[in-house]
Amino acid sequence: MKFIHFLFFFFLFLCTTNAQVGGENIYQFLNISSSARQIALGGEVLTLLDDVNQPIWNPATINSELDNKLSANYSSFLAGISVGSISYARDISRRFGTIQGSIKYLDYGSLIEADEQGIETGTFNASDLAISVGYSYNFPNTNFFLGANIKFINSNISSYSSIGIAGDLGILYYSPYKSFSFTLVARNIGTQIKSFNGQIEKLPFVLALGGSYKLEYVPLKWYGTINNLQHWNISTANPSDQTTDLEGNVTEGNVSFFGNAIRHLVIGAELFPESLINLRFGYNFRRSAELKLQNVRTFSGISVGFGVKMNRFKLNYAYSKYHSVANASTFSLEIDLNSQRR
Repeated sequence: MKFIHFLFFFFLFLCTTNAQVGGENIYQFLNISSSARQIALGGEVLTLLDDVNQPIWNPATINSELDNKLSANYSSFLAGISVGSISYARDISRRFGTIQGSIKYLDYGSLIEADEQGIETGTFNASDLAISVGYSYNFPNTNFFLGANIKFINSNISSYSSIGIAGDLGILYYSPYKSFSFTLVARNIGTQIKSFNGQIEKLPFVLALGGSYKLEYVPLKWYGTINNLQHWNISTANPSDQTTDLEGNVTEGNVSFFGNAIRHLVIGAELFPESLINLRFGYNFRRSAELKLQNVRTFSGISVGFGVKMNRFKLNYAYSKYHSVANASTFSLEIDLNSQRR
């Protein structure tokens, strides 16, 4: 247990030395989920123990139940951007345990190229790619699991490219005899090896605390995540909250203490979690607050989805709402390649 205490204080050290938030770092695609199940539950779930895609976000969830499972994911994201990933896990041996690997990409499509005067000169492409390998270790005679990922990252913008390396750390408490689990995860700990223009940029480090609870007499499982623990003030004033008086003076919207605090929270619920058909719902408070419009119901921050299992195949779908004119659909197909399973 002393080692677990050491890990706890190590995570706190990471929290105080990596105060970063979205929009200020490179490789932001690492914090975009590509799993339909995770997206349907709010996009930040960390305790899905039976999903081979989950170790991309939390390596501590790697376990033998994921053995020989393969998943392919695709999302038609915003503005013609596509996001996808492939995940696979293999149980090496009973003594060694299981490893999980994944390939994740983001394709920005064709973009307009212009010179310094704004004159269009053609088009160019941009894309991001990350390859990761992860492993989890169960401390003997405990319900604690420690997991780690290592990720190799490549980003291309026209003829320019960047290379980076990063790691994830997660510690998980889980017992099959208890209805709850919780985890602490530090993602994207690393650096650029090769930059675009010679200036090294920071990676989008995130520290998050997550948990889940399954009700005893109702087929419902709740999920919750408190993200961006490394940075308290993550709020951005919504331009829609601006007010203008009769003299044309503009007053910016003010984000309260509670308004900023609630932006760290993402919740989700899964109905019939162990059945052949699952229904899912998620709510991202930050997305809802920062993308809403005055006097218009945009339903920003809401995500819904379902899962259908057919023999070795499982199809997951998620629909997430960003804005009144922007939404995304994500599809995931999971295949159990183990011929001995029924």
